[in-house]
Amino acid sequence: MLTAQDIMTTDCITLTPDTDITTAAQTLLTHKINGAPVLEEETVVGILCQADLVVQQKKITMPSFFTLLDGVFPISSHEDLEREMSKMSAVTVAEAMTHDPTVISPETSLEDIATVMANQKLFTLPVVENEALVGVVGKEDVLKTLLKA
Repeated sequence: MLTAQDIMTTDCITLTPDTDITTAAQTLLTHKINGAPVLEEETVVGILCQADLVVQQKKITMPSFFTLLDGVFPISSHEDLEREMSKMSAVTVAEAMTHDPTVISPETSLEDIATVMANQKLFTLPVVENEALVGVVGKEDVLKTLLKA
């Protein structure tokens, strides 16, 4: 059975929380990757994906409200709006990245990797061992296994 260790990329492109957004976008495009782990020292603290950067170009979604007994109440949470606004105005990777990303171990099976990617709509998974980044599995790595089968 194939595992993350068998298919992961070990020469990882990484970012730091203080990397500016323009540099981060250029890094993803230059290396033709969907996302990159964000490291503080050797620890994965986040992941920045193309989707996190695309958010900066979208329209602001105004929350829906309903009225009840002369009161106005938002349907969505105030925190959701704040998080969306923060990502849209991000200047550094720390402001745009997904914090506490889903990570896998080198022993994670291919089937489990595919399940996590499909269920959580993720395209890049950091591979972590002893709290240190040892590789990355992208959707392309999973697809390549189909060609070898």
